[in-house]
Order: sequence, then C-alpha cells, then structure tokens
Amino acid sequence: QVQLVESGGGLVQPGGSLRLSCAASGSISDIFVMGWYRQAPGKERELVATIAKAGGTNYADSVKGRFTISRDNAKNTVDLQMNSLKPEDTAVYYCGLRRRVWSQMGGWGPGTQVTVSS
Repeated sequence: QVQLVESGGGLVQPGGSLRLSCAASGSISDIFVMGWYRQAPGKERELVATIAKAGGTNYADSVKGRFTISRDNAKNTVDLQMNSLKPEDTAVYYCGLRRRVWSQMGGWGPGTQVTVSS
C-alpha cells in the first residue's frame, strides 16, 4: 500500500509563495488521481487541486490562477506550487490518492501546516 508524506509547509507573508511536495512510498503511475486537500481550524477538509493519471487537472475556484499541481510519475511525487498566498489559505494541507475511478480519495498523509500571515 502506497504511503504519502507531505513537506514544504511553513510561515509565509501574504503575497508570497510556497511549494509543497508529496512523496509516495511506491509507484503512483497507475493511480487514477492524486490530489491536495486542506483543512482550516473549525472547517471541513476541502479540495484544493487534483491531477489525473493522464494529466488532467481540477482546481477549487478559490485557488484557480494562483496554485499549480504537478505530478512526476517517475519520481513518485506530486507538487503544489502556491503563489499569491492569502491569509485564507492558512490550513493543514494533505496529499491523498484515488486509486481507481470507482474509489474515493484516501490514503492521506500526515499533512503539512501552511500559515499565511504578516
């Protein structure tokens, strides 16, 4: 079973950038969808971005034009480039996977904290 570990979080000022990385313990080349979700205090976990095996991407409206998800099947990594960060982007960011088209998102990593504050 593939295990996921996120890295790259931290404290950044509004308008700044961060790059999150998700490292998988095994091959992700055959996994249907890889994705990033986030959970802010007192809120439910929400979609940030997903990327399919064929490369198609999907973004939450709140991050479109600011965040970019990428996937490297050779390195078994999924990255999230976050630009023009806002205080409302503050959350714990989780990497997850959806193994097959009939599966649900799961296999969450432990998460990485992103704090956007001046």
